[in-house]
Amino acid sequence: MKFFVYVIGNKNKFKRITYVGYAKNLKKRIILHNKGKGAKFTRGRKWKILHYESFSTKNEAMKREFAIKKDKILRKKLREKI
Repeated sequence: MKFFVYVIGNKNKFKRITYVGYAKNLKKRIILHNKGKGAKFTRGRKWKILHYESFSTKNEAMKREFAIKKDKILRKKLREKI
C-alpha cells in the first residue's frame, strides 16, 4: 500500500499559504480539502497540489511529513509556485 505526503497551496489577496499532510489516496484527499471536509485549517479555500512524494509505509510518510513541516526553506520555495 502506498502513502503520499503532499504540500498544497492557496493564494488570496494578502498572502500565500501552504499545508502539509499525508494520505493513502491523494486525489480523494485533495477533493475533500477543496470541499471543506479536510483539516480545519484548510476549510473554505481552494487548494492546488504543489508537491507530493510516495512512500511504502505510513511510518515513512509521517516522518517525511514532519520533516517538510519543519523545512521553512522548502515551503517558501513551494509558496512561490502558487
